[in-house]
Amino acid sequence: MGSDTDRRTRTVSWDDPLAVLRAASGSTGLELLQQLIDERLPPPPIAMTLDFRLVEVSEGRAVFHGEPGEFLYNPIGSVHGGYAMTLLDSAMGCAIHSTLLAGETYTTLEAKVNFIRPISTDTGPVRCEGALVHRGDRIATAEGKLIAERTGKLLAHGSTTCLVKRQ
Repeated sequence: MGSDTDRRTRTVSWDDPLAVLRAASGSTGLELLQQLIDERLPPPPIAMTLDFRLVEVSEGRAVFHGEPGEFLYNPIGSVHGGYAMTLLDSAMGCAIHSTLLAGETYTTLEAKVNFIRPISTDTGPVRCEGALVHRGDRIATAEGKLIAERTGKLLAHGSTTCLVKRQ
């Protein structure tokens, strides 16, 4: 165990995680996501915990920005792969979410990620872009790329398949 001088702390606060779900009633997916960007709705707790945010959305496209911090490190000295996976899952899922009609929901059936480069605090800010590939009545697919903003280098990429449901 490290000494007290090595110890770091981080405090995370979040709002009611069901506020967005309650607000979703009667809104399209795109309308709801735009409310998150405009800060008319609170960000989900996962975004606060992992320090990322939705910054752009249009139909079939979503973009997140993140700042990899050392609180995300794994025991081998780099940011845990779950961070990249979470950003990609969020961007790809929101790309699909942006196509939902009022009363529709979705859930992830499958996600795949390829980790290309390690991420560290030296990587700096990252940008994760999700784009719709296909939207059917019940199945939607999307792909995503996680990019280091400073260098433009690809860090990870992935794809997802989601089930679309009417409530």
